[in-house]
Amino acid sequence: MKRLLPRLALALLALTALPAFAQANEAIRKLFEDKLHGHIEQITKSPIAGLYEVVADGQIAYVDEKATYFIAGGNLVDTKSMKNLTAEKKTALSDKKLGQLPYEQAIKQVRGNGKRVLVTFEDPNCGYCKKLAKELKSVDNITIYTFMIAILSDDSADKSKAIWCAGDRARSWNEWMINGSIPVAAAGAKCDADAMLDKNLKLSTSLAIRGTPYLYFPASKQQVGGYISAAEIEKALIKDGG
Repeated sequence: MKRLLPRLALALLALTALPAFAQANEAIRKLFEDKLHGHIEQITKSPIAGLYEVVADGQIAYVDEKATYFIAGGNLVDTKSMKNLTAEKKTALSDKKLGQLPYEQAIKQVRGNGKRVLVTFEDPNCGYCKKLAKELKSVDNITIYTFMIAILSDDSADKSKAIWCAGDRARSWNEWMINGSIPVAAAGAKCDADAMLDKNLKLSTSLAIRGTPYLYFPASKQQVGGYISAAEIEKALIKDGG
């Protein structure tokens, strides 16, 4: 009987906690979806009593149980271990999403045996992306997935669409990025370029990618924001096991 009492107490505590979480969940969803117009991905209890961690549109916020106040852009730090819990969560979310990338939305290039893999997010009007394309010419035995995002210039979307609708996307991409040849869509081409760009922009936003080029090495999960040389890419691929 004595052993049974603690179990009953825990069971009752769990039952009373469920309605409280449900009420908080409803209030938080109403705040984000109706007032902030954000798409909630996850709501969990934070280590602080009465405070909930919310992942919405790739960003992390903290909200009280009544959704009266919220904290955005701040970091939650464990004073005992001095761990930045927000940063750890962001890394975990990013790793998960990068591990489930929709490669059908990317330009694919295979060179040599293609065993080594590199993922990039690029804008066709990005100067450093063009510099990166020239560096990548010397990198062999690699598969490159390029997600085009139109974020820099008014005609970035037009160029991206023309490349996506070309007969050979990889060739059209390189001809523009390396040689400056204006991309032209294949005659009579039917491709859903608008949907691709929309999906890629949402994906990059959820990954907090705010500039180009952005590089990701899947095997080691290494992320690089900005241009790096062919030599540095080779070093990163070695770390990847390539």
